[in-house]
Amino acid sequence: MTYPESRRDDVVETLHGHQIADPYRWLEDPDAPDTQDWVRRQNEFTQAELSSYPERQWFQTTMSAILARPRAGVPVKKAGWYLVGRNDGTQAQDVVYVAESLDELLTGGRVLIDPNTLSADGTDSLGSFTVSPDGKYFAYGVNESGSDWTTFRLLDIATGTPVDDVVTEAKFSEATWLPDSSAYLYLHYPASGRSEGTETKTLTGGRLMLHKVGTPQSEDELVLSFPDQDRYFITPEVSEDDRYLIVHINEGTDPGSRLWVFPITSDGIGEPVKVVDTFADEIAFVRMSGDQLVLRTDRDASRGRVVLASLDGSFVDLIAEGEATLQAVRGTAAGLATLTLVDAQPVLTLYALDGSDARVIDVPGGGVVEFHASPEYDELFVGLSTTTDPTVSYVVSTDAGVVRALPELVRGSGGFTSPSVTVTRRVEPGREVPYFLITRSDLEFSQPRPTLLYGYGGFRVPILADYKPGWPAWLGAGGVLVIANLRGGGEYGSTWHDAGRLKNKQNVFDDFIAVAEHLRDTGVTTSAQLAIHGRSNGGLLVGAAMTQRPDLFGVAMPGVGVMDMLRFHLFTVGAAWASDFGHPDDSEQFEDLLAYSPLHRLRDGMSYPATLVVTGDHDDRVVPLHSHKFIAELQHAQSSSAPVLTRVEVNTGHGFGKPAAMVASEWADLLAFAAHHVGLVPPEQ
Repeated sequence: MTYPESRRDDVVETLHGHQIADPYRWLEDPDAPDTQDWVRRQNEFTQAELSSYPERQWFQTTMSAILARPRAGVPVKKAGWYLVGRNDGTQAQDVVYVAESLDELLTGGRVLIDPNTLSADGTDSLGSFTVSPDGKYFAYGVNESGSDWTTFRLLDIATGTPVDDVVTEAKFSEATWLPDSSAYLYLHYPASGRSEGTETKTLTGGRLMLHKVGTPQSEDELVLSFPDQDRYFITPEVSEDDRYLIVHINEGTDPGSRLWVFPITSDGIGEPVKVVDTFADEIAFVRMSGDQLVLRTDRDASRGRVVLASLDGSFVDLIAEGEATLQAVRGTAAGLATLTLVDAQPVLTLYALDGSDARVIDVPGGGVVEFHASPEYDELFVGLSTTTDPTVSYVVSTDAGVVRALPELVRGSGGFTSPSVTVTRRVEPGREVPYFLITRSDLEFSQPRPTLLYGYGGFRVPILADYKPGWPAWLGAGGVLVIANLRGGGEYGSTWHDAGRLKNKQNVFDDFIAVAEHLRDTGVTTSAQLAIHGRSNGGLLVGAAMTQRPDLFGVAMPGVGVMDMLRFHLFTVGAAWASDFGHPDDSEQFEDLLAYSPLHRLRDGMSYPATLVVTGDHDDRVVPLHSHKFIAELQHAQSSSAPVLTRVEVNTGHGFGKPAAMVASEWADLLAFAAHHVGLVPPEQ
C-alpha cells in the first residue's frame, strides 16, 4: 500500500545519553501549512480506503439509528430549580430544560439553553453549569470546537434572558458561587490571546479568581495561585452551611490532595486553615457535620473510607474501609450516600450522618452516569447505564429509601432497539486480571468469534460495563465485546492504581496482553479475529500493546492517544500526567518511558496489525501531534499489506461535546474498519 508522503527530517536529540531520532517533529505544529496539508491528504486516503469496505454502510446506518434515539441525562436540583439535559434524537447537542418541580420537568419543562444555537456546525458545547444560591443566575461554560478552553456566560433563569457578563480564558473549572450570589470563583489560565483549541504550548499554572457579576473581568480578584508550580490544580467549593470556601489542591493528576479551608465572612474570604497540607493521600470534602468536615479519603485505607475531620486535621472513622471500593460520597438531607464498586459493579448505599443505618438502594446498571445529591434536599438523583442502553435515571428519597424510575424524562421514541446481551464476569488466571465478556444472548458461540477488546488502565479511573454508543452496534453485528479491568485503574482502590503507574506502568500493558491471550487460549477468539481499542490513556495502552505484541492482534484502534512519551510534558497540560507516567526530565523515569513509548517502539520492517488512529484537530488535552507522528512512523515501518490509516476529525477535540452526527460517523468508521479486518459480517450482508 502506497501511503501519502510524510517528509522525514534529520532531527536527532541526545536525551540522557540516548540518540533519539524525531523525523516528524514538523507535525507538532497543528497550524503549519505543511501539517494541514498532511492532514488533508491522510484524511482523503483514509476515506478512500474506508469507502471500499462493504461493512461501512451497515455500521453508518446503525450508528445513525443509535444516536437518533431520544435520550435524557440525570436531573439535578439547584437552588429550588430542577434541570436536565435532553435530546430528541435529532439534535447535535443536548438541550437543558428547567422547571420549578420534578413533575413539571417530567412533563416537559421549559428550554433554558439550547447549545445547538452556539455554533453553526454544532461543535460548540456546554461544558458545565451551576446556579447561584438565590436561584437567579444560571452560569454556563461554553467549550468551542471541543477545546478545554471555557468561556463563562450568565442567564436569568426565570426569564431565560442573557446577562451582560462574560469571563474568558478559563479551564478545568465551573462557576463556584459565593453564598450571597454576588460573585463566583473560576480557574483562569492566561492564554496570551489564543484559546481556539489548537494551541500546544505548555499550560501555565491556573489562578483561582473571584469574579463579581456585572464588573469587567479585568477587575477580578486573585484568591489563590502558585506561580512557581505549573502542575498545581485548584478546585473550589462552598460548604452547604455557607461558612467555608473549601479548596482542593492537586499536583497534576495525582489523587493526593491538600485541603485548605477559607472562612467566608461579610468582609469576604479570610485566610486559609490548612487542614491537610501534603499530597500524601486522596482527600475529598463531602459536607459539614456541625463544626467538623466529612471527608472521603484513602489514608490508611486503599479502598477508601469516610471520616469526620477537625480543622486541626485529625480524622475519626464514620464509615470504615470495607471490601468494596469507595468511589463517591454525597451529603443528603438524611445524612450520606455512598457509591461503591463491588468487583467493578456499582452499589448505592444510604447512611445516617454518623455512618449508621446502612441501606442498599436497588438501582440496576453497569455504570453510574451521574450522582446528584445535596444536604439541602431529600431527593437524590442517580443515572445508570448498561453496555447497550444509555442513561436510566432514578429519584431516591434519602429519608424513606424509596426508589422511583424516571422513564418520562425521555421525550419521544424511535431509533435503535438494542440487542439482548449476556454479561459474564471472568478472570485471566495468570495475572488475575478481571474482565467483562459480553455477547448477544441469542447467539451460540461454538467457534471463535470476532472480538473487540477495550481497556484504559490509568489515573485511578474505573472501567465498568457501561454504555458507549459503539457497543450496541458491535454486539448487534454479532461481535463479542470484552472490557478489561487493568492495573492502574480505580476499580480496586489505590493499591491497584499504584500497581500500574510510574515504574509499574508496564503492568498495565502486560495485563491487557494477558487478557488477549486468555481470550485466544479459551477459544473466545483468535489473534486474527481480535481488535483492540482505547482512548487517551487507553490510546497509549493500544499503542504499547500493538508495538510490543504485534502478532497478537488483527486490528488496533488507538484514539487520541499519548504516543510520544519523551515529549508529552512539553504540550498544554501534559506535564500533569507525570504522576502516572513519570517525567522525561528525570533520567531514571526516562528509561521507563523510553521502554514502552509507542512512537519509539516501532521498528522498520515489522508486520503490524491493521491500524486506524483517530484524533481531533482541536484536541488541546492530548494534542494531535501524538497521533500524527505515530501514524507517520507506522506507515514508514509497516512491512505487511495490513493498512495503517489515520482519521483526523476537524473542529473537534478530545471527545467531550462532540456533535451526535460526528459521534455516529467516527464509531461507524472504527467498527467498519475492525469488522472488515477481523471478519465480522453484519447481519444484513
